[in-house]
Amino acid sequence: MTKDILMIVGDFGEDYEIMVPFQTLQAVGHRVDAVCPDKAAGDRIKTAIHDFRGDQTYLEERGHDFEVTAAMEEIDPAEYDALVVPGGRAPEYLRTHEEVLDAVRHFFEADKPVAALCHGPQILAAAGVLGGYEMTAYPAVRPEVEAAGCSWVDGVVRDGNLVTGQAWPDHPEWLAEFMDLLGDEITHGDPAVAADD
Repeated sequence: MTKDILMIVGDFGEDYEIMVPFQTLQAVGHRVDAVCPDKAAGDRIKTAIHDFRGDQTYLEERGHDFEVTAAMEEIDPAEYDALVVPGGRAPEYLRTHEEVLDAVRHFFEADKPVAALCHGPQILAAAGVLGGYEMTAYPAVRPEVEAAGCSWVDGVVRDGNLVTGQAWPDHPEWLAEFMDLLGDEITHGDPAVAADD
């Protein structure tokens, strides 16, 4: 069944963590609106690519431009079935926008599916919705989410309406858990049958 999904994005959000779920969820039939405060439909944000090359923290390089599909100020969170909060550097400033925090609170108050990845849980912590959850985030965000009242787990976690992962390498498991929470049933044909065709 098609769901209407809201994704909150911003400048220098992680490229993979925006593009991959946005396209994957559309590929399985969902409608996804990507919004950013102070941006209108058709405006673009700049993404960043974060890579791990043996340093003590990640390396950041310029990613793609990503087109926002709706205006944050014009959407009604109540019209969406689920929420996706990607990571990267954007959550650091997105959490200072009250309309972002209000939207996040709606999804938790209504017990709707929420998927957050990497630094995305910084927004959830700022919204005050993490009390009592088991979850994960980018390891550098662990002190922040624990201070917000959650229990830390080292790996992809699904707890009630919330699915969390540590970074884009978690995409396969993180997206599979989220799509299962959405009620998606993805099946693949028997490879033996396909080989006989």
